[in-house]
Amino acid sequence: MIRRMSQLIPQKISSRQHQILEHLMVNRNGLSVDELAKLLDISRTGVQQHFVVLERDGYIRKNTLNKTAGRPVMIYVITDKGNNYFPKQYAWFSELILSDLQQELGAERFKVYMQKLGSNMADKLRGKFEGKKSHERIAELIVIMTDLGFQVKVDEEPETEYPNIQAYHCIYHDLAQKHHEICEFDLAFMSSLLDKEVEQLSCMAKGDCNCSFRVTTQQPKTER
Repeated sequence: MIRRMSQLIPQKISSRQHQILEHLMVNRNGLSVDELAKLLDISRTGVQQHFVVLERDGYIRKNTLNKTAGRPVMIYVITDKGNNYFPKQYAWFSELILSDLQQELGAERFKVYMQKLGSNMADKLRGKFEGKKSHERIAELIVIMTDLGFQVKVDEEPETEYPNIQAYHCIYHDLAQKHHEICEFDLAFMSSLLDKEVEQLSCMAKGDCNCSFRVTTQQPKTER
């Protein structure tokens, strides 16, 4: 039986809300309802309705501006989440670093480095898995993978302690296509957290329709 454990659903931003975020990004000190109504040429009520949605979803927050005369003015500023709504170009920089690192280390040492990196990241999260049974560890791993941006399904078969894990969105797909060793990061990360060896059955970076992982009954390899 295939059961969807969790899935990231992007929050939709209307064109008008996009404009509001753009103005707030330019005006880092914040803008009032009246100022935005003037900039957008819409009513105060219209601005307030958009503010309710944007504040609820964490894209903006209230901030009080104390004026030298008169009552303090309520202004709105963009949050980190609002700033991160706009596209970032990290991939080219990551590709530059990975290519240089691979050239410096060589293919085999680069692979070992990715395994070590995955294990080190798992060490920071190990407390969430201590004392938990196998199915609880799987559930916790799915939550973490979803938070990282993966879209995950679990393939549960009868009389199987550990189900197969299927990911339908690779968060570093373009990089993994050029550096297949990145998959070793995932394998080491998952193996360390589950305390079981994880095998990769399919890989989107190599042309498969998903990334599929099998959790074995073996202990993780010592080099990870």
